[in-house]
Amino acid sequence: MVEEYPGPEKRKSERRSAIDRRLGLERRRGPGRRRSDTRREAEEGEMSDELLEFVLAIDDYKRANNRPFPAWSEVFEVIKYLGYRKVEARGEHIDHPGDD
Repeated sequence: MVEEYPGPEKRKSERRSAIDRRLGLERRRGPGRRRSDTRREAEEGEMSDELLEFVLAIDDYKRANNRPFPAWSEVFEVIKYLGYRKVEARGEHIDHPGDD
């Protein structure tokens, strides 16, 4: 047999509110109102417009083709779709400048 707890009830039967008790602010913004990490980085200047365009194009490709991890050949297709073309000879290597 289970004994009943004689003290005050600490659990609330009603659903907890999404109000942050410390600040009194609503935590949830609702559907479609939260900024993605990509959008936040772009708005805070951590990402160039060119890089943002590329990231969003890759994201669109992944959603349209149900591919969470596109192959490099698919990434290359997106790059070409965005209009990038090789117009100069290869530059110095990123990790080893001056080595060819």
